[in-house]
Amino acid sequence: MLKPFVFKEFQVNHDQCAMKIGTDGVLLGAWTSLNNRPFSVLDIGAGTGVLALMLAQRSDAEIIDAIEIDDSAFEQCVDNFEQSPWGDRLFCYHASLADFTEELETEEDKYDIIICNPPFYSEDYKTDNNQRDLARFQDAMPFNHLLESASKLLSEIGVFSVVIPFKESSSFIQLASEFNLFPNRILHVKGNPTSEIKRALIEFSFRSSETTIESLIIETDRHQYTEAYINLTKDFYLKM
Repeated sequence: MLKPFVFKEFQVNHDQCAMKIGTDGVLLGAWTSLNNRPFSVLDIGAGTGVLALMLAQRSDAEIIDAIEIDDSAFEQCVDNFEQSPWGDRLFCYHASLADFTEELETEEDKYDIIICNPPFYSEDYKTDNNQRDLARFQDAMPFNHLLESASKLLSEIGVFSVVIPFKESSSFIQLASEFNLFPNRILHVKGNPTSEIKRALIEFSFRSSETTIESLIIETDRHQYTEAYINLTKDFYLKM
């Protein structure tokens, strides 16, 4: 059996989830801005629930909701929430994004932070593992569907935070503008100083502003982490 992933203040079981704990999610959960002092948070496509758990640790948000469509991942997410120190603030809905968005009724139900580590193509190929493919491939949650729903679920002062492949970031930002979502902050992530930019973390809001673009290198050598990476993740990783 796959061991739980142990963070400093909580642990996450991920043996029932197609997508295991990875660098993308941890970076997004640590990097997302809390400057708007969120009352409510939504994690779309929660998987293990790690993003919701990270924001529970980082913020005083009273409502931290998550949506997960996969049966096994949903059950594991609920279990991870219940075992965490913040179980009274965390709730996972077993629903599709479309159904969840449709159910939202009033302005008061909207979220101050929406966070998502969405499925995307790694251009390689589909595997024989359907559950992993569903979690991994964008046909499960097309970007336009994600952006349209985020624009409906986000409060006026809200921020929508996402991690995607760098090569898809320009078209994603262009698509977001069709839903009046504008990039305020971007973080370009490289594995090491000589590698290409692999990921883009992007924070959107309804407010158009000059975009702050920064870069992060994860390691200088194998397991030789940069100071910037350590500073970003040290509240979570045990060995940082």
